Amino acid sequence: MKAVRFHEYGDPDVLRYEDVEQPVPGVGEVRIRVAATSFNSVDGNIRGGFMRGPIPVELPHTPGLDVAGTVDALGEGVDGIAVGDDVIGFLPMDGNGAAAEYVLAPADVLTPAPKSVPLADAAALPLVGLTAYQALFDHGKLTAGQRVLINGAGGAVGGYAVQLAKNAGAHVIATAGPRSSEAVKSAGADEVIDHTTTGVTAAVTEPVDVVLNLAPVDPAELAALVMPVRPGGVLVNTTVWMPAPSDEDRGVRGIDLFVRSDAEQLAKLVALIDRGELHVAIAERLPLAELPRLHARAAEGAVHGKVIVVPTAA
Repeated sequence: MKAVRFHEYGDPDVLRYEDVEQPVPGVGEVRIRVAATSFNSVDGNIRGGFMRGPIPVELPHTPGLDVAGTVDALGEGVDGIAVGDDVIGFLPMDGNGAAAEYVLAPADVLTPAPKSVPLADAAALPLVGLTAYQALFDHGKLTAGQRVLINGAGGAVGGYAVQLAKNAGAHVIATAGPRSSEAVKSAGADEVIDHTTTGVTAAVTEPVDVVLNLAPVDPAELAALVMPVRPGGVLVNTTVWMPAPSDEDRGVRGIDLFVRSDAEQLAKLVALIDRGELHVAIAERLPLAELPRLHARAAEGAVHGKVIVVPTAA
């Protein structure tokens, strides 16, 4: 089968589109015929060797943490999944990913794919959708009637976060640049702040219950995001390179989010999609052979929106 792998850490040119042996599922695993994976920024960090501490991988390594596809074979001890089932999942970060024609997955990370969108497009959901869900509800404890500031709402996680917060009955304040402001408004934001022309904290005139930071801002900007949070509120930060700020005097907690795979939560997101309450946005669809070039574009800051990668020509 074809796969993209890197045999050493480094720049995008270490990625190779090559023939590899088709994997065989072990106990508790299934083999999936991949319809698509997607690109996430953490893929570039893993490839570059910057995540060797928290995410040790065995070389050669196949990237691609998201998977959408069809179950092709079952390992011993797998129940509740059948050959031919369409599934999606967030694969273990330290294992081989779905940038291949086939991939192995622990059965317990998978959930049935949404039926209202093309199977390949569903690869845009798992990692970023779970990040948004866990940030807002596991850590932010967001409830109806609360106010939330989503900093960096124009990205893939932000798009889901705005929709989920609005669906939960929150008042959503979102920051976005000119390129993504209309999409953020369409996702349901009540207020949109253009961070390229306006100071974020100055534009938030009433306290918020939750701040979700999704943007790689400088340390001073991150620290300032505590200011609009009401006493007892929370700031959830997804940019792991900088610790989340807090304000102990006012009881404002700072939480660093490390997303985890959760099939039950993913099933809730799938249900929202199939009810028409959560929209999957795809910016590009690329063939698997183009993944090295996609990594290079991302390293240059030239990738905007969610890109799915399919094993056959897009």
